[in-house]
Amino acid sequence: MFCYQCEQTKRGITDTNQVILGCAAQSGNCGKDATTSDLQDLFIYLIQAIAHYQVRLAATNGINKQAAEFILYGLFTTLTNVNFNPTRFGTLIQEAARLRDQLKTTFLAQNNNGDDATYAGISLIPAANIEEMLVQAQVASIIAQKNEISPDVIGLRALILYGLKGVAAYAHHAFVLGYQDDVVHLEMARLLDYLATQPVDVENLLQQALAVGTLNLKVLALLDHANTTNFGEQQITTVRITPVAGKAILVSGHDLHDLQQLLEQTKDQGVNVYTHGEMLPANAYPGLKAYPHLVGNYGGAWQNQQQEFAAFPGPVIMTSNCIIEPQPSYRQRIFTTGPVGWPGIRHIQNNNFAPVLQVAQATAGFKETAPEKTITIGFGKNTLFQAAGTVIDAVKSGAIKHFFLIGGCDGAVPGRNYYTELAESVPQDSVILTLGCGKYRFNKKSFGTIGGIPRLLDLGQCNDAYTAIEIAKALAGAFNCGVNALPLSLMISWFEQKATAVFLALLSLNVRNIHLGPTLPAYLTPNLLQILQTRFAVKANQSASEDLAEALRTA
Repeated sequence: MFCYQCEQTKRGITDTNQVILGCAAQSGNCGKDATTSDLQDLFIYLIQAIAHYQVRLAATNGINKQAAEFILYGLFTTLTNVNFNPTRFGTLIQEAARLRDQLKTTFLAQNNNGDDATYAGISLIPAANIEEMLVQAQVASIIAQKNEISPDVIGLRALILYGLKGVAAYAHHAFVLGYQDDVVHLEMARLLDYLATQPVDVENLLQQALAVGTLNLKVLALLDHANTTNFGEQQITTVRITPVAGKAILVSGHDLHDLQQLLEQTKDQGVNVYTHGEMLPANAYPGLKAYPHLVGNYGGAWQNQQQEFAAFPGPVIMTSNCIIEPQPSYRQRIFTTGPVGWPGIRHIQNNNFAPVLQVAQATAGFKETAPEKTITIGFGKNTLFQAAGTVIDAVKSGAIKHFFLIGGCDGAVPGRNYYTELAESVPQDSVILTLGCGKYRFNKKSFGTIGGIPRLLDLGQCNDAYTAIEIAKALAGAFNCGVNALPLSLMISWFEQKATAVFLALLSLNVRNIHLGPTLPAYLTPNLLQILQTRFAVKANQSASEDLAEALRTA
């Protein structure tokens, strides 16, 4: 096993080639065991082979939609805290090989010269059992060539792969809502195929990493369109964060499509539905909040789920990352959907939530209504564009002097109180934009207003980084300057691969002076960090007070 794709990775130990040895024992810090980790590596190895043929057939045959969907779904299953079920990956590996062979057969039938690729994944035949698959998986590890290439090359390959995983997750969310783009599918396949060639040129690897960012910008725009077309533009909404009496279902993760299906199937059943974690923004979409039994949000960010799910008196649905090991107290009432999986946990097939409703009706629910507490959300792109004139006037008058984007992924690693301290210390003449589950570090605090403009604006889920980017572009246009000249500081908390994809999207736009933390990705070697600092002025977190002072000084 070797994995260092998320913030939880084990740090501080290096081998003779100075490659950081992340999670390399019998299990990772996320709870993923070595078997699952190695099977995920082999699965990705075969996904790259599918991409190989997708690219080569596209010009004559167009995009193979089955392969495109499989690539998105498959990569999504390998994100941090998504699927921990080794049996499922054994099945997916066999499915990947069959799909690759179908594409290969078509390709060879159309090309008399055959396939000159040397990538072993195009011919690897998966073993019939998991034990033998684990032997095959050795060639697929991200560090399989660690004795032949530099840690910088390994780190850049990892940066591209992990970024693509994040892109795939966002693209899959759009896909289930009925939106896809052949340009996205082809570029996804091209980049995976590029990785399969085992590239070693550092400069070219850097450029391809930025290409991942450019791709993610397209996907974020696609997902924004999918969300708003299906559910309407976010509206400023006051959301209840304390429970009401009655039977209850809790929905966590990110997937708005799953939530809509659940709401439709549970209407008029006498059961209330609550969002959790990154599902909070669902309460601001007209098409979702129209369901009266969507009564509010319960709990906070993903890392608190073991305590919060245990206390919740009803079934829980995990629609995407981040799941962590279900505890005995709620193991019999948690369900997974889509790409999510945990051994022994019931999985919802074909969006049939009848088993969840059955459990909800059989459990106690909340016995009484708690005193009402609320937070305000829904400051999406359309809302803020409508208020642009007011915001621009406030900047011109000096009422607003600075904008801080404080958000991203939350996590359990020490040091994340940095974001609470930072938000609390921001000057009164500054506005805080937030998104992702990092908002839970401070979103229940009162920040007041500036001339009627709330000082805390919740843009939505992590994918609503697209909104932040569009707002920055609009402000730059209004003030006839570049984004980097705006009084805007980006204080980004990263945890997993979707955050990596967003980070690359910002770099692809040449956004500078990004503060990234609370710790840096383990795959960013000292040399790579130096390159990013030189080209983009990327900054590692110091203390909240130091970084705030620097942000205000350089504004």
